[in-house]
Amino acid sequence: MASVVDKKVCVGCGACAATCPVEAITIKNGVAVVDPNKCISCGACVATCPVGAIKLK
Repeated sequence: MASVVDKKVCVGCGACAATCPVEAITIKNGVAVVDPNKCISCGACVATCPVGAIKLK
């Protein structure tokens, strides 16, 4: 399952995008967006997010 971003919590800092080993996360309009076709559900973004905006579904 791909990671899911809570858009109300995300601050768009880009930490998750920088950490993603498969480049599945981009920042669009100030929030992180996960490409579910690229996401390998490794959890790196979840551990990196400073505001807890990302969860593994």
